Amino acid sequence: MPKYTIAWMPGDGVGKDVMDAARIVLDAMKFDAEYIPADIGWEFWCNEGDPLPQRTVDILRKTKCALFGAITSKPNDEAQEELVPRLQGKGLVYRSPIVRLRQMFNLHTNLRPCKAYPGNPLNYRGDDVDLVVFRENTEGMYGGVEFHPLPQSVFDALCANPNMRKFGEKGLSNLALSTRIMSRQGCESICRQAFEYAKKNKRRNVTLIEKPNVLRETGGLMTRVFRQVAKDYPNIPAWEANIDAICMWLLKKPQEYDVMIAENMFGDIVSDLAAGLVGGLGYAASANLGDKYAVFEPTHGSAPKYAGQYKVNPMAMLLTCVLMFEWLGEKDAAKKLEAAVARVTTERKIGTYDVGLSNSTLEVGEEVARYATGNSLRSRSTASSPSAKRTTRVPTSKVKIKSKPAKKSASRKVVAGRR
Repeated sequence: MPKYTIAWMPGDGVGKDVMDAARIVLDAMKFDAEYIPADIGWEFWCNEGDPLPQRTVDILRKTKCALFGAITSKPNDEAQEELVPRLQGKGLVYRSPIVRLRQMFNLHTNLRPCKAYPGNPLNYRGDDVDLVVFRENTEGMYGGVEFHPLPQSVFDALCANPNMRKFGEKGLSNLALSTRIMSRQGCESICRQAFEYAKKNKRRNVTLIEKPNVLRETGGLMTRVFRQVAKDYPNIPAWEANIDAICMWLLKKPQEYDVMIAENMFGDIVSDLAAGLVGGLGYAASANLGDKYAVFEPTHGSAPKYAGQYKVNPMAMLLTCVLMFEWLGEKDAAKKLEAAVARVTTERKIGTYDVGLSNSTLEVGEEVARYATGNSLRSRSTASSPSAKRTTRVPTSKVKIKSKPAKKSASRKVVAGRR
């Protein structure tokens, strides 16, 4: 019996390409796992009316964690048009499958490290940027509570706030409503996890990213909870920044920041900005963490125009595997794999087009695997051939593989932003 069972979800577009590269590395490192293929993505929406079929949910419930490649998501109107004819007009509503997974499995924490590796020509503010975003993953603006048109009963209830009445003049059929629902429990969970991470990893400071001067109720709740939690960690400086201001300060002085906390949408925004500082989405990994389950994914999209070309950078996927190793307690494997990614990046002998080189996704995977294991794989001339690329495709059946600076006294730094 393998040590781990892992749901294998390539998803859409280049998700398949980067997961093929990940499989090369995992196999080379003799990671003791059974990979269970699971269906997810646009194809299953178009042909079945559900991008997250129940059979996939059943697989996830039987596995330790999941690896996920990429997803295509579109507005509901466009999604309706791409359904096969027999499913059109059936009242089906498209929802992002990754958002559904986060809520279904209560994957409340989205961990997004953004670290610059020396030698990457895409490092925007030097080689010493090292940020970690803790994004609340199940509430906030991405909670999924939305209406269009606005039902009369919802409008009437919201008129308890007098600011709502003026919108009725527009006509309820002309109104769309997306809610930002946040709980004290959700705010406390994400804040405490960020401080615990900072304490464990000797990080320099923790910054809350919010907008309480405008979003007074939701932003105010998060800010109050943050300040209360911070009292339990007096040796870790606790800072606050408005979302608009932090976007400027991260571009100007990213080295001043370390661990950052944000609500769902703000976390999504700031983590993509942070990724742009350290090589772009080709180096941006993430982990969706719950109390008992986790889904690991690179943060890039499906890039359908590149699908099947093995052109895109797999480093984000490989760094996602690092996060999976760490969550599983495979610390030695995590260190070896991250060191291999760093070495390949620094040497700049093998790399994809985005870093100014011309190698394929799979060739990069093989080079990382070579350093992660200390063993040479196939010769590069063989690896670059089309037939070699085909032989490294992931099988569709189940496959078993055997074998910082010192802390300072607590302080609060408030970075103001325009209203």
